[in-house]
Amino acid sequence: MPGEGRITPSRTGMLMRVSAAAPALPAASTSSPTVTRLAWLDALRGIGALAVVAEHLLPWFLPALRPYWFSLGVYGILVFFLVSGYIIPTSLERHGDVRAFWISRIFRLYPLYLSVIALVLALAWWVPVRGEVPRDGSAVAAHATMLLDVVSVGGVADTMWTLSYEMVFYLMVTALFLVGAQGRSGLMSMLFAAGAVVVGLVASGAVLVGAWPAYVTGALFAAGLVCVMWGRGRTAAACLLGLMALASLLLSSRVPWLGTAVLAVMFAGTAIRRWECGTGGLWPVAVTTGLVAIAPLWAVEGGWWWVQANVWFTTIALAGATFAGAMALRGRRLPRAMVWLGLVSYSLYLVHHPLLKYFVEITGDLRRAELPYQLGMAALALAAVLGVSALAYRYIERPGQALGRRISGRSARGLQGGTDQGVAGQCPRHDGVLGHEEGQVPDGVGDHVGQGDPLR
Repeated sequence: MPGEGRITPSRTGMLMRVSAAAPALPAASTSSPTVTRLAWLDALRGIGALAVVAEHLLPWFLPALRPYWFSLGVYGILVFFLVSGYIIPTSLERHGDVRAFWISRIFRLYPLYLSVIALVLALAWWVPVRGEVPRDGSAVAAHATMLLDVVSVGGVADTMWTLSYEMVFYLMVTALFLVGAQGRSGLMSMLFAAGAVVVGLVASGAVLVGAWPAYVTGALFAAGLVCVMWGRGRTAAACLLGLMALASLLLSSRVPWLGTAVLAVMFAGTAIRRWECGTGGLWPVAVTTGLVAIAPLWAVEGGWWWVQANVWFTTIALAGATFAGAMALRGRRLPRAMVWLGLVSYSLYLVHHPLLKYFVEITGDLRRAELPYQLGMAALALAAVLGVSALAYRYIERPGQALGRRISGRSARGLQGGTDQGVAGQCPRHDGVLGHEEGQVPDGVGDHVGQGDPLR
């Protein structure tokens, strides 16, 4: 089991199982549209966020309480990736405007992302930047695009690797939307799931290595996104970006089978949304689940504890049950604390791991301390993480989102032909899931720090 107090190149795997026998979704509640349309998704984010924080906190503070019969980190990111897959394509299709979509994404993700990078670099004199981050321009290029993991570049904050797959998904969804293939999510999920099995059997790591993939993807990303957002050769540019993202995923990512499985998970989330709207079935989700479940079992690059069959299957089942249960309860009032955790989950995702590192730097190694002291320090660390996350959401995330909405509105009014045609026949229910809360990114996963491992 890898140690070194960091997220290892072994990335936690993907897919949840939403059974075809999932309960029928209740009709929209008449009591509160916000409760009906937003609370269940925010609750899922809150659950995922808590699971990932626990995956990082327990090995350093309470190692005796860490479960090994399932993976908390895998469980958390399964939920998050399904939420992204469920929401993101619907958001783009509902508004029918790729420019507005990308402005929203940029101002949703980058303000906090850049703030955390600045924090980690500013405190590098105290807690050095992790060794996986290259000390050259490739690190700048990879961080600028967020395509870190798919070009085998470590993020300055350990949890940033998952943003790579969010960005790949955005690029592919945009291309599919512009060529009119957005309804093929079930097929896409099965293709990526089958690809994960095949890639796992034949690829032991990145084929394209070195700094140049980061530079090439950085240049293509910048040029292509300008075309996508401002309409010159938009469809061609989107297709080029989608192909670039797919090629990077397969040829230059750290763990190719895992990245391929991640995309299967996200398209499975979209397929669930199609099923909900009556425009698709659940059988592609079932096929995808089975394929992703077996993907790591014979993978060339595998063997980590969390892909052992009993752990992997149990984690998938728990994540699937959580997602299906949240859908079944979508019309009911949910705990406000869980909904609030969902609102701040992106801040929680990005800030918690650096803060835990700084906390342990102050307290020293707590893994062999007395249990009461461990519990007290864990509670204090959790309180600090939640407090900073709340402040980051209030003063960084929300202003960034508001600025993005203003710019998007002015852009739509000021540029001719800026809005693409919307997609007919979209599911009309629960449109409220789509506002500035949409598309929370998944949390990173655990460090896999054993009780005898050094903290850094």
